[in-house]
Amino acid sequence: MVALTDDIKKVLSLTDLVLLDIKHIDDEKCKELVGFSNKLELTFARYLSDHDIPIWIRQVLVPGYTDDEQDLLKLKDFIASLKTVKKIELLSYHDMGKFKWKKLGLDYALENVRNANFEDVEKAKKILDIR
Repeated sequence: MVALTDDIKKVLSLTDLVLLDIKHIDDEKCKELVGFSNKLELTFARYLSDHDIPIWIRQVLVPGYTDDEQDLLKLKDFIASLKTVKKIELLSYHDMGKFKWKKLGLDYALENVRNANFEDVEKAKKILDIR
């Protein structure tokens, strides 16, 4: 990720809405899942909120990775601390792109992860208190 440069801040001052994916609210679990810390994305969310830039928070719901109740409660608390969140979207994990990895001869890290289903999403929505 890139630090907030003056050029980025200028673009953000002209921005009507930012769609922000939070890969995982827990820093260590985020590193395990995607190989990077979540510190910059959470700092970015705080910057957007502090500068009155509307945000849609998005998180992929990956069974066994991003659906833990305590993690979702931490996400809920973080989102509640932001003043410009207009929408929260849960995106159901699916493995439709798995064939691309195999075609490239790469291991698919989520090989044994099932697709998120309606019940998974509804449970997470209830925890996050979203409709």
